[in-house]
Amino acid sequence: MPPGAPAGQHRAAPPPPDGTGHVHLPPGAPFGVPTPAPTATAAPDPTTTTLAVLLIGPAGAGKTSVAKYWADHRRVPTAHISLDDVREWVRSGFADPQSGWNDHSEAQYRLARRTCGFAARNFLANGISCILDDAVFPDRPVVGLGGWKRHVGPGLLPVVLLPGLDIVLERNAERSGNRRLTDEEVARIHGRMAGWYGSGLPIIDNSQLDVPGTARVLDEVLARAIASPPNW
Repeated sequence: MPPGAPAGQHRAAPPPPDGTGHVHLPPGAPFGVPTPAPTATAAPDPTTTTLAVLLIGPAGAGKTSVAKYWADHRRVPTAHISLDDVREWVRSGFADPQSGWNDHSEAQYRLARRTCGFAARNFLANGISCILDDAVFPDRPVVGLGGWKRHVGPGLLPVVLLPGLDIVLERNAERSGNRRLTDEEVARIHGRMAGWYGSGLPIIDNSQLDVPGTARVLDEVLARAIASPPNW
């Protein structure tokens, strides 16, 4: 109490905080496993749950198109982060894996994945869901799921898009620039992705599905994953 203040008078309350809308980010802790609100009968609703999703698949699987559509049509704020887009932030000195996988291209891949993970954690810390897409190979631990889990957290939900080879070849033919691969490379990548069968990860064969249809199936898969998170 200030000297001379009448008895019972309280000190004035501090001024309200600045109202600029600035949000202080918490430390970059890994994203935890999503916990749906307990209900007696309702299944988990992936459209209203804060999620971190990793969409995996070969070139031409439709990962980016599906991820963008899914993020655009959710009922809660959602961000889309594409690892290929982040890798291509490097302009001069870009190490294109199509020219050969080497220490330089692997270092840029690791840097891009860490950058994606950091961005995802910041979005998630502020209640914004994320969907990331990457061509993760089951037989390449060095650039595999372990790094994504480490950078984003154990709550990351991986889902594989794996249409037939004829579909990915057709979609790849519509690409241009360094995103377009040779047919031989597309077939090789697609064959390696078959290793996800038997992995325990959910797999969507979207050969006969358009983008909205694949997004609807993705929501169904995520509802099951929220109720029973995959052990990976």
